[in-house]
Amino acid sequence: MDFMNQSLPWLEWTGVHMSPWKLIGLTGALMFGGRWLVQFVASRRAGKPVIPRLFWYMSVLGSLMTLSYFVFSAKQDAVGVIQNLFPAFTALYSLRLDIKHRGWHRDRASH
Repeated sequence: MDFMNQSLPWLEWTGVHMSPWKLIGLTGALMFGGRWLVQFVASRRAGKPVIPRLFWYMSVLGSLMTLSYFVFSAKQDAVGVIQNLFPAFTALYSLRLDIKHRGWHRDRASH
């Protein structure tokens, strides 16, 4: 899958090397970081600290995307792997607990 490490031609005009793997990694990093905005908005609306299910979905997807970047891209960075491996497992476990204790349609019922 060497094409995944090659620069995307439609972004060459920017002067930035952007491969498909880097795009996946950056999207994952933005998703993982953006989950805090989701949590902030949900807590603000509720008037108390809450963690909406979307937080856990974004955690899982963001972690897995950045983890795949560090594992499969030309980067092959062990620090990035470790940094994203544990949050992925923790988020999956927390999502499982959320679904188990609050049901599938928890967020819809609370509105």
